[in-house]
Amino acid sequence: MCGRFPITDKYFDGEVAVAKQVYRCVAPTLEGFIQQLAVAYVARGYFFYVTGLISGGKDPLAVDQTMLVKFDVARSKWSRYRRKQQTGPDGKPLANTQYIRHERFFVLLCTAGHHRFFEEHQKVERSKKGWIIHRQYADARRTPIVYAGYSVSHRNGHATVRMSQKAYTELKGHFERLALTMGVEALDREFARAPFEPYGGVTRQMFCIFRSTNRLRKKAGLPLISHESVKTRRTSLRPFSVPDFRGCNSMN
Repeated sequence: MCGRFPITDKYFDGEVAVAKQVYRCVAPTLEGFIQQLAVAYVARGYFFYVTGLISGGKDPLAVDQTMLVKFDVARSKWSRYRRKQQTGPDGKPLANTQYIRHERFFVLLCTAGHHRFFEEHQKVERSKKGWIIHRQYADARRTPIVYAGYSVSHRNGHATVRMSQKAYTELKGHFERLALTMGVEALDREFARAPFEPYGGVTRQMFCIFRSTNRLRKKAGLPLISHESVKTRRTSLRPFSVPDFRGCNSMN
């Protein structure tokens, strides 16, 4: 079971496996990973997170299993709804968690409320002024999740996917270097090959690069490239399915 784990819901009579349901947490492609992270998790209130990189000596599937059990992740949709209606001993609502991995990079996310996630990811120290709590988790509304050139955050009430600042700067520099040495058709193809899915934030950044490239060409008296060179349509993916490439052997 590559990245597929039985869903277990906790009831008062113990742990009962939900028949024919599995929790999928391994995204075979980067594009699927980013889509699931942004659209299914961050957009739905899973703002708090920690990230990690599994070392080469560890089995990723074993790490997945440990994380799912330790943080009670593999719950059904109905069980998550029930938790949201309950409160913990401190009066806060019970929170839910999600976990997703691509290759050896993983993200563990949590909604607001009472959960072991917060207890495990904070350090309490005593000082002369009293107790100080050091949070070891981040909030996607303040600190984006950055991975493989993407930046996923929550702004103005919705999830936002952009290129990371480093990736944007590098890609902009790449096109500015090509602006005066490539023809229109070659630049069109280069924009079409841009390695980022055209989410709204990414598209706005690509148009900034497009305008910068055309400014250089206009100044040099070269023909301008068309705005149609910038990709604006994104295809929705099945994030936990292995893509079936024609001409290649597909994986089941």
